[in-house]
Order: sequence, then C-alpha cells, then structure tokens
Amino acid sequence: MQVPLRSADPAEVRKIAEEYYRSGQFYCSEAIVKSINDSFGLGYPESVIRLASGFPIGIGGSGCSCGAVTGGVMALGMVFGRDRAGDPRIDRCLGLCRELHALFVRQHGCLCCRTLTHGMVLKSPEHMQQCVAFTGEVAEAVAKIILRETAAGSE
Repeated sequence: MQVPLRSADPAEVRKIAEEYYRSGQFYCSEAIVKSINDSFGLGYPESVIRLASGFPIGIGGSGCSCGAVTGGVMALGMVFGRDRAGDPRIDRCLGLCRELHALFVRQHGCLCCRTLTHGMVLKSPEHMQQCVAFTGEVAEAVAKIILRETAAGSE
C-alpha cells in the first residue's frame, strides 16, 4: 500500500456505508468503496466510486452477484490488490476476497441478488432495509479484514 492506512472503527464504517445507501446518495457497491476509501484514508480520488457504479442490483440490475459483496471485493482490492504484472500480492488479495465471499454465503446462503431479494419489490421498504443491512454488514467485514491484515493500519 502506497499510502499509510488510518485506523478505522468497523462499526463506524458500517454506519457510514449504511447511511450512504439509506439516504440514496450511493448504491451498495458504491457506498462500500467510498466508506472504505474515506475511513482508511486510502487516497483514491472520488472518481474511484465510478468503478463500483455498475455492480448494484446484481451487476447492472441483472440480479446476479450481490452488489454489496462485489463492492467489498473492490475495496479489498484497493488495499491488497496488485498494479504490476506478476506481483505476488494477487494471492493474498484473492484469499481475502474468497474469505469475504464465504462469510457472506455462510450467513445468507448465496450471493445471488435475485435469490436474496426474491419476492421483494425493488426499492420497497423491505428491499431497502435488507440491502442497507447487507451494505453495512459487508463494509464492516471488509474493515475488520483490513485491520486484521494490516495490524490496525500499520502495513
């Protein structure tokens, strides 16, 4: 990581991400990328949120992979990913992303947005409540992984 990480409180990261979604400022994946970038002081420009804009509602509204988890994967990549061909950091990044995926699937049974929201009307109170919760849950899990893996931001 080029920029030293600030330490962040995972519960606070969760609240911030949830509020971005709840208020309508950002969808799940965008809220996670922004909250992790800001909370840990990663230094990415605000335009990094654009990279997460295609993932909500199961990748472009298709109902596939949960946007909260894909946003979490992006956020982990922001900290642990590689930017040079052949960089072995990829192995650690893949393992941490696999951990996040397994955690979510263990808690919710699948990663499929269509299945997770089955029977819900898009943007209904029920849908919003669930997706706000998923957004916060994933943002908090990502923050905990970052803290654990960087010894509280000392990487």
